[in-house]
Amino acid sequence: MKLAEALAERSDCQNRLEEIKKRIVRSSKIQEGEEPAENPTELFAELERTTSRLLELVQAINRTNANTIFAGKATISDAIAERDIVGKKRDLLASVAESASTRQDRYSKSEVKFIATVSISELQKQIDQLARQFRELDTKLQELNWKTDLA
Repeated sequence: MKLAEALAERSDCQNRLEEIKKRIVRSSKIQEGEEPAENPTELFAELERTTSRLLELVQAINRTNANTIFAGKATISDAIAERDIVGKKRDLLASVAESASTRQDRYSKSEVKFIATVSISELQKQIDQLARQFRELDTKLQELNWKTDLA
């Protein structure tokens, strides 16, 4: 199994767990004398099977990410951490740029005037650079995911 396939199955398991949770909650309480829509015992068995599979996948993915070299210098885990930090920084700077560039209409000269304390154009250059860096890292990670066998 390739790493990308394991990642897709992990996502499916996570979605399945959310679905199972909803089904268990719906079947966990009924009116006296009624039957539940689904058997809670069977749902809990399905929950157990799904969480066991998810654990296997996460452990194998983590082992693979920690032991697979990325771009000749770091591991996939290192690259994921870098990509996540680049994304967080990009999002933070985008929020600052949006806040600083929000225009406030004044209806009279007595209303408070707001001015930006940061260079929006410089922020936008950084945001664009971070977005490009994020895309490049993500593309390389996706490519490697399809080439790497799961540990």
